[in-house]
Amino acid sequence: MHLENIIMKVAQKLSILFSLTALMTCALVINSCKKDSLITDASAKLSFSADTLLFDTVFTTIGSTTMQLKVYNPYSSKIKISSIRLAGGTSSPFRMNVDGTATTEVNNIELAAKDSIFIFVKVTVDPNNSNSPFVVSDSIEFVTNGNLQQVQLVAWGQNAYYHTPNTPSGDPWYSVIECNSTWVNDKPHVIYGYAVVDSGCTLTIKEGVKVYMHKNSVLWVYKDGTLKVQGSMGNPVTFQGDRLEQYYKDKPGQWGKIWMQRGSKNNEINYALIKNGYIGVHVDTTEEYPTQPALTINNTIIENMGAAGLLAQGSWVEAKNCVFGNCSQYAVVLNIGGKYDFKHCTIGNYWSYSTRITPSLVLNNWYESTSNIIIPRPLIKAYFGNCIITGAIDDEISLDSLHGPAFNFQFDHCLLKTTINTSNASHFKNCLINGDPSFADVITNDYQLNSGSAAIDKGLITIADLVPFDILRHNRTNGIPDLGAYEK
Repeated sequence: MHLENIIMKVAQKLSILFSLTALMTCALVINSCKKDSLITDASAKLSFSADTLLFDTVFTTIGSTTMQLKVYNPYSSKIKISSIRLAGGTSSPFRMNVDGTATTEVNNIELAAKDSIFIFVKVTVDPNNSNSPFVVSDSIEFVTNGNLQQVQLVAWGQNAYYHTPNTPSGDPWYSVIECNSTWVNDKPHVIYGYAVVDSGCTLTIKEGVKVYMHKNSVLWVYKDGTLKVQGSMGNPVTFQGDRLEQYYKDKPGQWGKIWMQRGSKNNEINYALIKNGYIGVHVDTTEEYPTQPALTINNTIIENMGAAGLLAQGSWVEAKNCVFGNCSQYAVVLNIGGKYDFKHCTIGNYWSYSTRITPSLVLNNWYESTSNIIIPRPLIKAYFGNCIITGAIDDEISLDSLHGPAFNFQFDHCLLKTTINTSNASHFKNCLINGDPSFADVITNDYQLNSGSAAIDKGLITIADLVPFDILRHNRTNGIPDLGAYEK
């Protein structure tokens, strides 16, 4: 081969090599430029290793603990975090360290593509300080291109038994209570998230126990589980929100509900005060052919609920000496059929936080499916003996019946505030219509009877014989009994 031909071939190969090198260099430059570009889209969001840092240590002395949060840029371009801020500022019990810097706020952090930073958060609390809330909370706020994201910070502020989820994720966020537990009143119990009484297990709550429920929290009795609330007169079991400031003393809607799921069994509540939640007690459908009520509830006050005091759906509930008062929508809802027996109960709804147009008591024998089909469910029994059903609106009773399935109800020697026709003696037996119960003070939910009450001496002794003592242990069988939960 001539030398000139060899030189030409080598030159061609070198030309190709230089071209490839140039292309690779260009690609690297382009890619580098892409990584160096800054995301300005307002929809861009950071990713976090957790949406809540839950400091689950139960402190016995003044102490602190530290947790780690990873903040991640999921994009192929860098992103600028305008601010990372501890919402509570210098007054927060939490402290944070952002990539080695202790601060309450840091600004203008550029996070490279696919890169991350670490934030270390520390909390210090004195659990023996009775002025501290049970749940101490704050948040870290992140602003990126005007987009606000938050990571919640939660710790415990007082000595108590805390029932908290194991991980800060899942829907619902729950923990399982140890099977066949008994809660006593040596320390309060605080529920955060959903606390579950598991299948085949019983939770017994003894007299004097105070159960504090965090926002949206639920005590959930699972299928085949059982709840036994065993308060006593003068020493009830209390369920309320965990905010202890005066402002929250009677504020409704602070927590979720006590939920007895379908198939839970033999639940009992005796001498309890259940207040300031969204739904006091929710009892779901009873399993077919039960031998005992899903819930027996006696000597209990349910008040200041953001929706309903008692919600029972196709269930079997028996109630004696109970007060259901001051609820945003309904005091008692007996929905989707079922079997119910109420004796010497007071249903008095004088809700004043907003305008209420819904009745205190609802009876119903049907429901609408998710496909908009009406499903009948028989109301086997709804009996009210020596009861008071009244409130602030003209008609406090709704009889919402569907033709066909059973709709069996009777008000026997009751004081009723209603505009419905009560002439049918099989449904309305010796009832006092629109009489004034003259309660002691409906503003403070005191439903004891004044001396001029129309409910005095209007009861039937044979009903009173089945509930011989009122909610305060006054004997009601030594004369003509009064209506409702209180004997004058």
